[in-house]
Amino acid sequence: MSGAPGWNAPAQQGIVLAGPGGCYCARSLVAVTAARTMAAAESPSAALRRRDLCSRGIRLAGKMRADVVDLLDAYVEQQGLDASASVAAVEGVPLAAVERWDEQTGTQRLLENLAAYRAFRALLAQMLEEQREQLGEADAGLGRALAAVLLQVSAFAYHLEELLRLESRGVPGEEGDEEEEDGPPPPPRLSLFEQKLRGLGVLRELAQWAVRSVRDLRQLAKPSPATGAAPGLAESP
Repeated sequence: MSGAPGWNAPAQQGIVLAGPGGCYCARSLVAVTAARTMAAAESPSAALRRRDLCSRGIRLAGKMRADVVDLLDAYVEQQGLDASASVAAVEGVPLAAVERWDEQTGTQRLLENLAAYRAFRALLAQMLEEQREQLGEADAGLGRALAAVLLQVSAFAYHLEELLRLESRGVPGEEGDEEEEDGPPPPPRLSLFEQKLRGLGVLRELAQWAVRSVRDLRQLAKPSPATGAAPGLAESP
């Protein structure tokens, strides 16, 4: 019976080798262990990917805000407006200021950002068209600046969609919903002065959203206290 201890050692470890059932248990344990190892290997990868997307998004939003501030100065001067003029909230654009910001989940943050930048994309395109109708080539510089910001807004919206896809979240209006994809329907035709004031409001709110986007993405990129990995979107504080 000198071989008994050698045969008992696997059993003490919870692995039964004798008989067909024992072989199945051993294979099952190996499969479970391998699956757990794969899951553990995938989690850091997803966390690193999320952190990388957030870092790049923060840089994009920071650059966009700087360009929008410069555009605001040029727009006010070119349109002959008072920089401190009061304007109404722009219809179709969610306000960047939100109550209980720190209680929002990561998914809420991304969805609100995406809705805002889709709306800005449509509004900036309309502003660019109106600008060309009003001035033609008289102020091509302002038109180029508007077009550049429009491209940045479109790129940032796509970046937000990538973050949502990373978490296997559906992207609203991604396919077949033209109105959702292109933002709100165009507002009624405005007078020239009303167009100028609306444009001022759009750019002001866009600058505020760029600031909020940086805050939102920094919050999303924060590591989870328990694991050290970036928190999942639904569990973000």
